[in-house]
Amino acid sequence: MGLCVSSGLSASTEDVKNHREAEKVLKEARQKEEKIARILLLGAGDSGKSTVIKQMRVIHKKPWTKSELESYRQITFGNIVDGLREILDAMTDFELQVEEKNVPHIRALIKQYNICEGDPFPPELLPALTALWNDKYVKQSYARANEAALPDNFYNALPRFFDPDFIPNNHDIFHCRARTTGMTETVFHLRGREMHMIDVGGQKSERRKWINFFQDVTSILFLVSLSGYDQCLIEDKDANQMQDAMAIWDSICHSQWFTNTALILFLNKTDLFEEKLQHSDIKHTFPDYDGPPKDPVKGCEYFQKRFVRLSNKSNRLVNRDVYTHFTNATDTAMLQVVLVAVEGISSPSTVCIPY
Repeated sequence: MGLCVSSGLSASTEDVKNHREAEKVLKEARQKEEKIARILLLGAGDSGKSTVIKQMRVIHKKPWTKSELESYRQITFGNIVDGLREILDAMTDFELQVEEKNVPHIRALIKQYNICEGDPFPPELLPALTALWNDKYVKQSYARANEAALPDNFYNALPRFFDPDFIPNNHDIFHCRARTTGMTETVFHLRGREMHMIDVGGQKSERRKWINFFQDVTSILFLVSLSGYDQCLIEDKDANQMQDAMAIWDSICHSQWFTNTALILFLNKTDLFEEKLQHSDIKHTFPDYDGPPKDPVKGCEYFQKRFVRLSNKSNRLVNRDVYTHFTNATDTAMLQVVLVAVEGISSPSTVCIPY
């Protein structure tokens, strides 16, 4: 009988080699994954989430592309026209009418305009916008903007926007308002690590999609518009912005998805909050506030305590550490300092002290 040589030994050696190579690939993948910080931006609509993303791009020196600048130029035009239309619509609710001399200008405003790439803003619209913005009853309507969730305005710089050579600067881009739908993920590289900032729409209709982005999140950056304490939601005129934000925050703090996730709270729009306090008392919408009516420091402390209290409800198993910052997302210098702290909190290997 002849001898037979089995190939089992060589096959086993090949299997071991393949296994080790696979283990090496998996180890490298795990090491790479450990260096990735995923920050999920949450908050109600108009809280400033998209502005934070824009600021991150500026801080990390990621320039705007030509197509992005063109897109923001067109968004600026839409914000200007649509914003004044919203003010005029709100005047009906406020039982106000424009001055008789300005009635003809309304016709120019309700006309449909299509701004294509490279097209200057229609020059015939500038006098109408200027006259309507300077109308005393339009001013009265804008002063009551909290009742109708009217947008921030570009109207004091109209001639600059209507210059045929107008290109949006960072300030313009930070103030552009475009509704976020779906999800956008922006990647930054910082000291050998990847930081993924995930922004999802904040309007009520978008919130059901949030659960799709909860997995593997390192930290949640939750934004609240402080100036929304007396404002309604854009999509729901009967709902208060601040109360809506508190309800969302409460649900996040006791969600099973975020038990081990760092919570970062931005109480945003401090500049607008301070301005608004001069003519709108917190106590009108939050009767338990007992601080001075025009004191921004006491007002900030009050809302900070409200949010921290929600995160540490007695029915929670453990108190949550919350890293709180007061911010103005359009202020690059301020936000740069704050985001350094956020980057540290979001690193799995970093120990930070909550406050």
